[in-house]
This record gives sequence, structure tokens and C-alpha cells, in this order.
Amino acid sequence: MPLSAQHPRPFTRRTFLSASIGAATLAALAACTPATPALISPTSAAIAAAEKARQRTGRVTAVALDAQPSQLDLAGRIADTWTFGSTPAPVIRARAGDTIQANVSNRLPASTSVHWHGVALRNDMDGVPPLTQNPIAAGDAFRYSFTAEHPGTYWFHPHVGVQIDRGLYGALIIDDPREPLSYDQEWIVILDDWLDGVTSTPDQVLNDLSKGMGAMGMNGMLMRMGNMLMGTNSALLGGDTGDVYYPLYLINGRPAADPETFTSKPGSKIRIRFINAGADTAFRVAISGHTLTITHTDGYPVRHREVDSVLIGMGERYDVIVTAGDGVFPLVASAEGKDAAAYAILRTGTGAAPAPLKTLPELNSPRVGVAEDLIADDAVQLRPRAVDRTVQMKLSGSMNSYKWAINGRQFNPDRPLQDALAVHQGERVQLEFVNDTTMWHPMHLHGHTYQHPGRGPRKDTSIVLPGKTLRVDFDADNPGLWLSHCHNIYHGESGMMAVLAYQK
Repeated sequence: MPLSAQHPRPFTRRTFLSASIGAATLAALAACTPATPALISPTSAAIAAAEKARQRTGRVTAVALDAQPSQLDLAGRIADTWTFGSTPAPVIRARAGDTIQANVSNRLPASTSVHWHGVALRNDMDGVPPLTQNPIAAGDAFRYSFTAEHPGTYWFHPHVGVQIDRGLYGALIIDDPREPLSYDQEWIVILDDWLDGVTSTPDQVLNDLSKGMGAMGMNGMLMRMGNMLMGTNSALLGGDTGDVYYPLYLINGRPAADPETFTSKPGSKIRIRFINAGADTAFRVAISGHTLTITHTDGYPVRHREVDSVLIGMGERYDVIVTAGDGVFPLVASAEGKDAAAYAILRTGTGAAPAPLKTLPELNSPRVGVAEDLIADDAVQLRPRAVDRTVQMKLSGSMNSYKWAINGRQFNPDRPLQDALAVHQGERVQLEFVNDTTMWHPMHLHGHTYQHPGRGPRKDTSIVLPGKTLRVDFDADNPGLWLSHCHNIYHGESGMMAVLAYQK
């Protein structure tokens, strides 16, 4: 099948070919693994067939994303960064089964891409150079086109270097035409850790970390050395929580000194969609005086569970329902183990807003929402069947050398299929994350959702605690080449990535 029949129509032939995987790229990928069986490539007929089989409405949601240098006013601190016009970008919204057509123009001084985090989409639209496409070169453009079959809370961000730690991200909400939840309002809350254009750039941070952190910070005291943060600690995350010093923590692009205010009425039911867009920070989130009822995680429904706070790792999403009280209430997203927080306000009445806080009584409550305590809704339980294949991913590395790996290998983007992990279409696969490090890792699998053990939640990003093993099951029903990696971007870019590859 010619390329033109497998891809959406480009803006121009030149810009299209610059981002699509061409013959030279495919040949280079194939040369990486001469001894392995043939793999299903992102441009194979199997990809088009899988897309055709999805439940589609025929409707098209068309959006434009212009990646460009920008300035953000962070409560008087002007930060030079990169955005899709704003941070966060305007929400992209569609209904389950709609086709998303996103025309991406790259006005940055570097190549980029867009990854649609959590969406089980066609492989050639996943936005992962060089695995599923060439990067979108500076001055070029590319059209992403895919069916968004499953409703839920998703988001989008680049998958080139450490660009995710700039302002290039936004929410992607796929509405359920048969939505079972009843609520009056919706509040999308995107959490972020921020340093770009304030103290450093993400590339400078990665360069500093790559030199290794030695034995600094091992005395349990919180210490900063340049871009590095040492001595962070959390019992929930099993010890060290992060490596990077951030001067600001944001909610919907705004720091605590200039918080967002969400206005409601007493008694209103609010659906809050939490998205952690941070690069190195888990957030524990609570609203003063309110109980949170967890309804979804990573887009999929769970049996409702009442908690006082929710722990959200990088890349994870949690939906909650809150019944608004009468007054003015702080929403605090505590940067776990880092003695800092992002901050916003829920207002239903008159009164002065409280000064920014770093903690709340609810954040000290033992009723913390975590994935291991959740049960998937009956409608999304995986069908019981035997496991056909177990794929192990051993996580290794340390802060001392700052070299992270999966199965003993640091990922090499120039040879992405060097140690690809094979699966076959139609298999029930058990993915085994074995954390041999002393730090937690939010592990993400592209193109699929899996189920936690014991009828646990359906997810695509999960916290794997130090010294622990997490086994999750999924159906290999979306052919292609799919990345799995730590969503701490500095761990991922330092080697903690691997490819799950479908064999022909």
C-alpha cells in the first residue's frame, strides 16, 4: 500500500514526508534487529486494518496546534518557554468514536512531535520519533488523524527530548455519549512543576543530572544544589520522590501567587479531571473541607471510592466528584516530598481567599486515593482468560550515576528496536514491572490500557514502588511498535525506555 493511502492528507507533500516514516527510516529500523522475526511496522496494512475496525461515528474534530516560542507571566516572573499558544493549550474535546484531526505547525527552533497520552490509537499517529514517525522539523507541519474510540480524560505533549518540561501540553477530553455520571459542572485541573525560563531550561537540567548526583542528600535532609534536589522523602512513594528543584508549581499554568479561581454554587456536584503534566513530581491533591469521590483513573471508570486526597504520579489522571460546600476553599496539590505545592481556589460564596498553603488537614489523612485500592468498574473488566505471554521489564539505575535502564539496557533512540520485546496480535500479555531501584517510577505503556491485579483499575500509567513488582495484564489488540517508559522525563531520557513490538 502506498504511503499516501495509509496517512491523512498532508499540508504539502514536502512537509508530510518530513514527518512520516519513509523507506529509509523503515530500513534503518529493520537493520537494528537482523536476527529477529519481521515486525509490524507503523506503515503496515495491519495498522490501517486495526483503525478501520474501531467503532467510529463519522464525525471529525479538527484542531490546529502551533508550537511556538512564548512568554508566560507567572505572577510577575516572565518565563521564556515553548507553548501551543498558551499553557495549558486550549482543551481539545470530542465524542467517543470521533476522528481527531490535529494540524500541527512547528514554529520552534527545534524538531518536535505530539503524543496523545493514553489514547489507544493507530500506531503511525502515536507521535514517537523515530519509532512511529520522523520528528516534525522546524518550519514544517504534520497532520495527525486518528479515531478516539474510548471516552475518558487524556492529554497531549511532545515526545522529543525533555520538551514535556516546557509549556507544550493540554487536555484531550473524549466524552461518553452515554455518560452514566450525574454532575453540574466540570473543572479540568492540570498540575505541573515549572522551571523553564525561570531558573534554567529542561535541557540544562538533563545535562546537569547526567553528570551523576554522587552520594549527595543521603542524610535525609532536603538540599538543593543548582538544578538538583536531594533528600526528598515520602512514605507513600517508598523514599526518594524526585531529583529536580522547581521554583514554581502550577495549576492550569498559574502559580500560587496568582491562583485560578473556580466559581460554583453550594451543593453543586463538580467533576474534577486531574492531570499530572509534571516531569519529576508526584502530587497529593485535596480540597479543604471536602471529600473526593474517585470515579475514574486514566480515563476508565472504577467503583466509586471516597477519599480525602489523591496521589497522582506523572502522566496519571484521576477524575473525582466533589459536592461543593458554602464558602471559599483552597485546592492544594502538594509536591510529594518536596515541601512545596500548587494552589487554586474553589469559590461558592463571599469572603476573602486564604493565603496560599502548602498543606491541609486532608493531606495528612490516611484516606489517600491510590491505584492499588481501586477496583475497575464491571463494564471495563478484562475478560477472564489465560495469559499467553509474560513480558518482564526490569527497572534499574540510580541517582548516583544517573543512568537508568530496562532489562539492563539504556534505550538508544538511534537503535530503538535493539532490544524490542515481542508480542503477537491476539495474545493476553502479562507485563511485569520489576523495580530493582531505590526510587519509584511512573511507568507508561503506549497504545493500550492494562488491568491491575485483583480486578484492579484499568490504566496506562502506574506507580511502581522501589523494590516492588507490579504485574498487569492487557490484550494485544493494537498492532505496531509501542514505547513503554518511565514518565519521569529525566529517567526516561536517561535510558528507562523500551519498545513493545508486534511480530508479523
